[in-house]
Amino acid sequence: MEERKKILEMLAGGKINTDEAEKLLEAISEEKYEDKDNISRSSSKLPRYLRVKVEPGPESEKQDKVDIRVPLKLIRAGVKFASLIPKNARGKVNDALLEKGIEADINNIKPEDLDEIFSQLDDILVNVEGKETVRIFCE
Repeated sequence: MEERKKILEMLAGGKINTDEAEKLLEAISEEKYEDKDNISRSSSKLPRYLRVKVEPGPESEKQDKVDIRVPLKLIRAGVKFASLIPKNARGKVNDALLEKGIEADINNIKPEDLDEIFSQLDDILVNVEGKETVRIFCE
């Protein structure tokens, strides 16, 4: 309830336009629906985190280990946030990502696409020329 009030205050204050307010309100209602849906399916143990682990291999010069755990809600929120980027600026964002070597079209990324990826992501194991092993999985 408080989130809706904040969005309406931002709209009234001119900080966001009506389209942006509508998208934010939709995102809030979707989150509440997802939360209720997750509670009802809690017995199926949906993944909550994306994990990336890097272990040094026998030929590795460095013996540094990496263990990253990212909440899937954060990733979903980022996708929803991307929908707030004005249409005329999305091309520039895609160009900036491409300059960094990331081929992505933010116009086409949707939260349900992420859910499909996460549901199919079992345990990916990549051995990098004996130097390190990268493991990607959801938990």
